[in-house]
Amino acid sequence: MNDSMIDNISDSFITLELPVLWGDMDAAQHVNNTVYLRWIESARIEMFQKMQGVKLDFKKIVPILAWQDCKYIFPATYPDQVVITLDIIELSEDRVLCEGKIYSKNHKRIVAISKSLLMAYDMEELKKHPFPRAWRKSFTDFYGESIVK
Repeated sequence: MNDSMIDNISDSFITLELPVLWGDMDAAQHVNNTVYLRWIESARIEMFQKMQGVKLDFKKIVPILAWQDCKYIFPATYPDQVVITLDIIELSEDRVLCEGKIYSKNHKRIVAISKSLLMAYDMEELKKHPFPRAWRKSFTDFYGESIVK
C-alpha cells in the first residue's frame, strides 16, 4: 500500500488483517459481495472487544446493526490479505455511525468502503436505548468530542 494508506490505517480505531480464502470467491472468480460485509462485521466485533477488554459480555443492553451499505471499488481475489479499518464518524445519543474500509495488500489499494449504523438495544424492554456511557467514553477518549452530534 502507498504511504498515505498506511498512515490512515494506523490512525484508525480498529485495524484488522484477514486472509482472503479460496472459498470466499464466487463463480465470477472474485470475493463474493457478502464476504465484504462479514469482514466489516469482524471489525465491529473487534471494536467491542477492544472496548470491553476482549470478552464480549453484553447483558441487558446490546449493540445491534440497524443499517449497512457497501461500495465495492475493486474486486478482491484469492490469494490475498485484506486490511480492514473501522472508525466512528458520528456519535449520537442512541446510535453510532461507523465507516469501514477494506484494503488489498496484493493490489495496494482500497477495495471497498462500508458505512454502518449501530444502535444500543434494551433486551428486557425490547426497544432502543441510549448508548451506555462506557461505550461513548471509549469513542470520545479516542476521537475527542468532534464526533458527538
